[in-house]
This record gives sequence, structure tokens and C-alpha cells, in this order.
Amino acid sequence: MSRLFASVRARATLAATLVVAVALVAAGTAVLLSLRSNLLGEAGTQAERSARDVATSLAVGTRYTELNLDDDDRPVQVVDEAGTLVAASEDLERITGTGVDAVTPQPSASPSDDGDDGDDDDDSGESLEAGEIGEPATVGDGTATVDGDTEDYRFVAVPVETRGGDQLTVYAGAPLSAEHGAVNTALTVMLIGFPLLLAVVAWVTWLVTRRALRPVEGIRREMAAITASEDLARRVPVPGTHDEVARLATTTNQTLAALESSVERQRRFVADASHELRSPIASLRTQLEVAAAHPELLDLDGAVEDTVRLQRLAADLLLLARLDAGERPADARVDLAALAREAAGGRTGVSVRGDAAVHVAGSRGQLGRVLANLLDNAQRHARSAVEVTVRRDGEAAVVAVADDGEGVPAADRERIFERFVRLDAARSRDDGGAGLGLAIARDVAVRHGGTLTVHDAPAGGALFELRLPGERA
Repeated sequence: MSRLFASVRARATLAATLVVAVALVAAGTAVLLSLRSNLLGEAGTQAERSARDVATSLAVGTRYTELNLDDDDRPVQVVDEAGTLVAASEDLERITGTGVDAVTPQPSASPSDDGDDGDDDDDSGESLEAGEIGEPATVGDGTATVDGDTEDYRFVAVPVETRGGDQLTVYAGAPLSAEHGAVNTALTVMLIGFPLLLAVVAWVTWLVTRRALRPVEGIRREMAAITASEDLARRVPVPGTHDEVARLATTTNQTLAALESSVERQRRFVADASHELRSPIASLRTQLEVAAAHPELLDLDGAVEDTVRLQRLAADLLLLARLDAGERPADARVDLAALAREAAGGRTGVSVRGDAAVHVAGSRGQLGRVLANLLDNAQRHARSAVEVTVRRDGEAAVVAVADDGEGVPAADRERIFERFVRLDAARSRDDGGAGLGLAIARDVAVRHGGTLTVHDAPAGGALFELRLPGERA
């Protein structure tokens, strides 16, 4: 069991750690992508600002040689409509990513102030007027070497038309070193922090799971002790957490209580059965021993009576054993009215009245035994008459057996259905009862999905009512 608990803790810890790890990886990936996107957007904005500054100067007629291109951090290229580099940053040594690899401007006339030599058509598809700046476009990422330092840049292109009608494109780049540094820093923090966080999660989950399973271990130890000692009076500890473990302990105690009650009933049953069997066996043995020594003294009627009593008691015990074993009754169609008349036949002072036919599904033999036991009990206590009534009550079939005796006290109306129970003033072994008839009758009724209860009869005696599920009319 300890291995089981360790396995449960290990599985819970592993599952929690995996869930947190997946969540952290997903969240970390989203953070890195968002951070990179924001930084790239910022770099693009910076590159666009630089390109617009240069384009503005060109739009107002500034000469190429007079352009301010000294920002070492942001390489700039100015390209005419023929793809010729006409201006560039002074320290630019190498560049990729703009589509123009040249870093040395070619001799070209500076922007002129008159528009006679210009061409108003833009080969790129964007029509601009003199002195107008077009919409910027992100070219992409590339590298540039400025004054011996090579870095990654994001490049933006801005088209511009000078007053003289020249179509130019300004390429400007913004360094991505900040983006790479921030992303690498965040990645490093995650690579260091995530394992530590997962270790904390695993440790906390292990401790919490161990604490949660501690009551279960207490239940296991107590159950092992109960099994070893066979003391069903002991109970497992119930934690005060009011959770699933507490409900498990409560259910376990209820199961132990039911088991203890069942074992106790079984012990009483065995003891009572042994006691009930002892008397007729001893009487029969005494009569046989006397007859063996003095044949003329043989009480044949007494021997037969004791034998019949033993036979009935054995039959009762066998039926109870079958009922306790959960034997399902047969599913035959039984007419209770006819069965009642059959059970009452030959009995003095017993009358049967009621519906002509009341059918139920069940075992004819067991239901006949119920009626016989009820009639035996009623005749034993009646002064003069017993009345059996068979009727239909809605979808239920009802058999009522009433006598005119002294009745059953309210305090004893459930106790009389227990096995081997006799009311002191009402029963004795001499009258033939072993205290099993009513117990058998109720057990059979319950097995057939019905009930057996006792009330006061109209004549003042006892009224036993058997109610069973009947067939639909």
C-alpha cells in the first residue's frame, strides 16, 4: 500500500509538473513572440523616421552632397529610379537586405530645381508629384557594416520625388541589437527560471499530495489491524476535512457496521439453530433409548411428532439459508386467491373471502409457505376464528390474515419478524413454533418485492398484511 501511495503521489506530481511545464512553455513562447514583434515594430518605426528625414530633405531640393547621413547607427542609401546609388552613409562598408548592394555613390547630378528634365511617371507604380513623399514600405531584415561594425538591421524604403522630377528611393535601417538582446535576456531568464519554478511546483505537489493521502494511510492501517484481529467492532478514523477521504472513511465505517451486524446475526442464527435442534434431537434420542431397553414403553406418537418437528425445522433453516444466499424467486404466474383457499383447506375456523383471481409473479412454493406460516401463527393465537382476505389495491395484490386473539403489542410488531423470537406470553415450543415462521414470511415477501406488516385487526386481534406487486388489471 505504501508503494501504491508513493505511486499516486508520483503520478500526481508528474501530472501537475507536466501541466505547469506545458503552460509555461506556451506562455513563454507567447511572451517571446510578442516581445520580438514589438521590438521589430519599434525598429521599423525608427528606420522609417530616418528614411523620412532624408526624403524630406530631398523633397525640398537638398543636394546629395549636403544630405545629413552621419548617423552611425542607421545606414542610409539613396537610389534613383534606374537603381543607381546616388548617396549613402559615409562609413557604410557593406550592406544586404535592401536589394542594392552598392555602398559607393555614383557621380550624378544633384537634384535640380526646374522640372523640365524630370519624368512624372513612377516605374514602381506609385504616382508622386514634385516634392511629394510616398508611403513607407518595410523591406525586411538584413546586415550592414558601418565603420567596421557589422550588425543586423531592419530596413524601410520611402519613395520621394524631388522638385526637379527625380524619382528616388531612400533606404534606412534601424539596428536590431536591442531586439536580439531583449529576446536573448528573456529567453535566458526563462531557461533558468522555468526549471526552478517546475521544481517548486513538483515539491509543493508532492507535499500536498502526501498530506492529502495521510488519512488514507490511516484508514489502511486500521483496516489491516481489523483484518488481523477480526474485531469488527473497531472503526477507521474519520478526518475532519469533510472531503472525499472523509466520505470514504464514513462509508468504510458503515460497511464495517453492516458487516458486524451481519456476522452477529449469523452467530445468533447458528446458536439459536443449534439450541432449537438440540431439544427435539435429545427428546427423540431419549425415546429411542427407552424403547431399546423397554419396547413396551415406546411412545411412537411422540417420536413421530419430534421427527416431524425436526423435518420442519430443517426445512425452515434450509429455506433461510437459500434466502440469505440471494436466491431469486421464480417468475411464475401465481393466483393468490386460489393459493389462499388451498392453504386454508382442512383448517378449522379459517375462512377465505375476496376477489375471484388475484395474480402475481413469483414462486408458488415460497408464497404458499408464507400463507401457511401466517395461518399457523394466526391459529396459534386466535380464540375461535381466522379470516383471510384477498383483494386488489390498485396495482398491488393484498392478502390480509386476521385473528381474534390478543393481538401484538405495538412495541413488538417489528421484533416478531426477527429469527427465533417468541413473545413470552404467546409462544412456546410445545405449541410447535421455533420462531422462524414470520421471519421466513417477511424474507420471502421482500424477495418478491413486497412487504409484510402487522396491525390491529377489526376483531381485536392481529392483522398481518402481505402486499405484493400485482399484474395490471
